[in-house]
Amino acid sequence: MTMEIRPGAEDDLEELTRIYNHYVIETPITFDVEPFTPEQRRPWLLAHPSSGPHRLLVAEEGGKLLGYATSSAFRPKPAYTTSVETSVYLAPEHVGRGVGGLLYGALFEVLEQEDVHMALAGIAMPNEPSQRLHERLGFRHVGRLEQVGRKFDRFWDVSWYQKAITRA
Repeated sequence: MTMEIRPGAEDDLEELTRIYNHYVIETPITFDVEPFTPEQRRPWLLAHPSSGPHRLLVAEEGGKLLGYATSSAFRPKPAYTTSVETSVYLAPEHVGRGVGGLLYGALFEVLEQEDVHMALAGIAMPNEPSQRLHERLGFRHVGRLEQVGRKFDRFWDVSWYQKAITRA
C-alpha cells in the first residue's frame, strides 16, 4: 500500500478527533484535559483551510488515517502573522513508522509557499521522541518554561523549538 499525504477534510473529522483524544486521555503531550466530540473539534478543523499559512495535512494508507500535522496561529497579535505553531499527532498504532517526519516534511514544503517566516513547536517534557523528530527536521531548542501545565495531578515543563522557513 502507498501512503498519501493530503489536506485534511470534513470526512476526516471523526478519526482526527479519535487520534487527538488518545493524547488528551492517555498522555501529557497536550494540555487539553477533557476529550472532544467531533462537533467540538469542527472549529479547529475549519481553522485549517486548504490554502494559507494555517494548514492541516493528513497521512492516509489503505483508507486509514495514520496521523496529521498542523500549522496554526502562534499568537493572535498582527505582528505574529508570519509565525506558526506546528504540531504532529499520530494514531497510536502507527507511531514509530516515520510518518511524523513525512507529515512534517510535507507541511514545511507547503509553508515555503506561504508568507511564513518561523515555525515554533512547544513540547511537553519529557518527550524524547518528539525532541529527536524536531531536531532531525532542523528545529533548534530555544528555551524551556518550567511547570507551566498541570495535568494528571502534576506539573509539566514545556520546551520550545523553532525553525526558520525558507521561502521557495
